[in-house]
Amino acid sequence: MTGEILFVFGLLLVTILLFVSGFLRLDVVAIMVILTLMLSGLLSPGAALAGFGDPVVLLIAGLFVVGAGLFRTGVAYAIGDWLMSVAGTNESRLLILLMLVVAGLSAFMSSTGAVAIFIPVALNLVAKAGSSPSRLMMPLAFASLIGGMLTLIGTPPNLVVSTQLTREGLESFGFFDFTPIGLLILLVGIAYIMLFGRRLLPREERLEGAARDRLSLRDLAEIYHITNQLHRLRIWAGSPLEGKTVGQALLRTKYGVTVLGVERLQRRTKAVKPAHIGTEFRAGDIIYAVGTDDEVNRLVTAEQLERLEVGEGQGKVAAQELGLVEVLLAPRSEMVGKTLSEARFRERYGLSVLGLLRQGEPLKQELVETPLAFGDSLLMGGGWAQIDLLQGKQKDFLVLNLPKEMSEVAPNRSKAPWALAVTCGMMLLMTFKLVDAVTAVLLAALAMVLTGCVSMKDAYASINWESLVLIAGMLPMATALEKTGGVELIANGLADSLGDIGPLALMAGLFVITSVFSQVISNTATTVLLAPIAVGAALEVGVSPYPYLMTVALAASTAFSTPVASPVNTLVMGPGAYKFNDFVKVGVPLQILAMVVTLLSVPLLFPLR
Repeated sequence: MTGEILFVFGLLLVTILLFVSGFLRLDVVAIMVILTLMLSGLLSPGAALAGFGDPVVLLIAGLFVVGAGLFRTGVAYAIGDWLMSVAGTNESRLLILLMLVVAGLSAFMSSTGAVAIFIPVALNLVAKAGSSPSRLMMPLAFASLIGGMLTLIGTPPNLVVSTQLTREGLESFGFFDFTPIGLLILLVGIAYIMLFGRRLLPREERLEGAARDRLSLRDLAEIYHITNQLHRLRIWAGSPLEGKTVGQALLRTKYGVTVLGVERLQRRTKAVKPAHIGTEFRAGDIIYAVGTDDEVNRLVTAEQLERLEVGEGQGKVAAQELGLVEVLLAPRSEMVGKTLSEARFRERYGLSVLGLLRQGEPLKQELVETPLAFGDSLLMGGGWAQIDLLQGKQKDFLVLNLPKEMSEVAPNRSKAPWALAVTCGMMLLMTFKLVDAVTAVLLAALAMVLTGCVSMKDAYASINWESLVLIAGMLPMATALEKTGGVELIANGLADSLGDIGPLALMAGLFVITSVFSQVISNTATTVLLAPIAVGAALEVGVSPYPYLMTVALAASTAFSTPVASPVNTLVMGPGAYKFNDFVKVGVPLQILAMVVTLLSVPLLFPLR
């Protein structure tokens, strides 16, 4: 063993210890690895920094943007709404449907994003069913991890092993090559959870913190005494309102009614838009207004309007564009001492004040002419975009409560068909290999921006830069291992210790090593390190590298046994009120089952010889 190999192994050991300890961020450790390899002279600056231009880094960056397109157009939330409508209150049906839907979504977007979307959905489901969040949260996380096994783009390890094949001059994995084995593991995982796993889950209700404290739109309406004051009113041709703007109509001054939004037919679909001071009323418009029954009746009679029903469906449509926010007037706010009309509040902020609490009690007099005081709490209504901007107005307002519905808003909902079309086009390009994978993903990411599904600002914000730097930093570690002979040494060691038993035993060894490493460090970093070792081991015993690389990719997604194994496990730990041992009890048997399925199915689809 040469000094260079000892140096690289020592650096690898320190890197793993830093990953496990959590003392430094993962991306900081990755940058330290790059600098160490450059300063030691083991790799040239070009070779040490080559990871930043590697196709797998660009692939994953593009997929973050594609996932953001699905998120911001509401495609993912639409799936969640459908699940809530069909799941009912039966816990078994909830578990099966939730795991299937989350796994399916995670096959095409970030598992972390899928879990973040479905945590509030699952909490609503257990509230309806009278169950405990602990019964759904862990199966939700496990389903998202298994969902990553379903397609080439489901999780970064799949892309890493596919790219490794390309480096070896071999044909890469196809888009759906992972699907048959991933489906088998998913079905076995659901059966395990249903028959045994859920018996190991804690049963008591231990939900604490933000998941319980976050208020809904209905909660805020009750606090400010405006419950059941949302009305839908149609403007008929000939109405005095026709042709007037919101500012000119003076509905708040004349009738005490506040207009929040306007529903209008656009391109054969009805869309609700926030009502601004300059929004013009047209015949056929349906306005969303807030006021008491008496106030609205006077408005309807005087302005020749028609009252319409506000059902659950209309409420959901309106909630995608219109919302409420509670703010506290800051001590140095320019609003203190002024009335809303003097401050030209709606003109400046694009929002309407619907209620006011002073010393915890709602004021009942006319709000427009009431001088505001420091410490007043205001309930504002209007478009979600304007509500979001209030967080930057800290000189005037302190945002007390952004309702939980804020996280479910799809700002580009009208672009959902484009998002679906772009995603399907990307899948077709990758499935039939019309272009290489990185080209297909970058085309899809660009299309998401050009079609307006996601803005460039949001596209940049959607990328998990820590993950990209981590991959770019660990790729040169793999290069250093290969250059110094470290990969060959490890591969020979595995082949000598397990190869005599048979290639299947070597495959099992690779699965165990990858799976164990993935419980304590990033599964992407694990795959980057073990992919070249898997190829070396396959060549050493004279078998195809395809089954070994497939095994490494699948094993990297079995991060079931610790809460720090994957971000999704960490996400559900709080809402599910889990302890460390809960993951060990439920996760280890699932890991073993996943290994058995892998060892039985992979050689059938990817022959060893």
